[in-house]
Amino acid sequence: MKSVSRRALIIGAAALAVAGCTTPPAPTSAPAALAPVQVTSATPEPEQPPTPAGPPVWPLTGLPLKDPAQAAHAAIAVKVPDNRNEHPQSGIDKADIVFVELDGYPAAIGQSGTRLVPVFHSAMAPDVGPVRSIRPVDVALLSPIHAIIGNTGGARWTLNYFAQNAPALTYDLSYMKTKGTGAYGIDSSRVYTLRGHKYYDHAVICHPEILAKQTSQTTAPPVPYFPFAASPDEVSTTVAGKPAKHVAVPWKKGHSYDMTYDYDKKSGRYLRSMPWGKHVLKDGTRVATDNVLVILANQHFAHHEPFHDITGKSGTFYYAHGGAYVTGTWSKGDPETPFVFTLADGSPLQMAPGKTFVELPNVGAKVVFSG
Repeated sequence: MKSVSRRALIIGAAALAVAGCTTPPAPTSAPAALAPVQVTSATPEPEQPPTPAGPPVWPLTGLPLKDPAQAAHAAIAVKVPDNRNEHPQSGIDKADIVFVELDGYPAAIGQSGTRLVPVFHSAMAPDVGPVRSIRPVDVALLSPIHAIIGNTGGARWTLNYFAQNAPALTYDLSYMKTKGTGAYGIDSSRVYTLRGHKYYDHAVICHPEILAKQTSQTTAPPVPYFPFAASPDEVSTTVAGKPAKHVAVPWKKGHSYDMTYDYDKKSGRYLRSMPWGKHVLKDGTRVATDNVLVILANQHFAHHEPFHDITGKSGTFYYAHGGAYVTGTWSKGDPETPFVFTLADGSPLQMAPGKTFVELPNVGAKVVFSG
């Protein structure tokens, strides 16, 4: 079955069919290709960053937290498509972290772009969408957070992969699995008809707070994901940053498909743009972020799915904040271990508290900084 058809949501004559929402089969002996990911001996497993001492902070943003009890709940991640015909999106401006990863569609249909994974913890957007299917890289990105993932399912191979490699994640609360709970809804304005069939692949919306109530398995707050500085003077870009008022992250060769960030001095944030123009949400909000973190990792396709090789690996990273950037090396151990970031001089990265966009372009991508 082609990847497009299995990921579309179609209403037929009798029932709603959500392709990619296949119920995982009963556990069986896994083929070698589905063996749990192993950390290579060539890359030592980095130690998890310690919880910072001092006043309480939100674990995913490092921003002040008045009452630790407010953080005593799970983080909600939502799979959101990022191709041009799936815009405008909703809700991602409320996310603590937004991961930008490969979409997975073949280039032949003109949609080989990106997919977003906004993660909500310090704030919950009322509506997030559109919602699409999970990807293998979500295991490594979201396992340290122990996230609940809002999604529309996944290919059978991917569901098996999650079952064997993602014990820390709640990924089975998909659109079809939670019908009638209010965890998801349909935006009728986004339903379209093609060749006599109604398509809902652009219309599913997630309600994170309601989704979180569908399980009692994940109720603890996530551990800190990034190394946040204790004071503004300690932020790495303040100490030794180079100019970065404009950041261009290429997702295709020759800078033909770049995600760009322009530093806005008035707000102190980076304004995001898509390859075709400003990144603007359905309600007119311009997407902005405090931090831009670029993690270069090898991309490849297997089992008709896109992969980013980050488990048990290391590579180059760039971090931009406040109109400046620094660079160094990232490393990651098993899926539940957070990234470790080391600057070129051997010191640990110190990020500014705030919201972070994490771009995952291919290894060797020529990221451009100017200004």
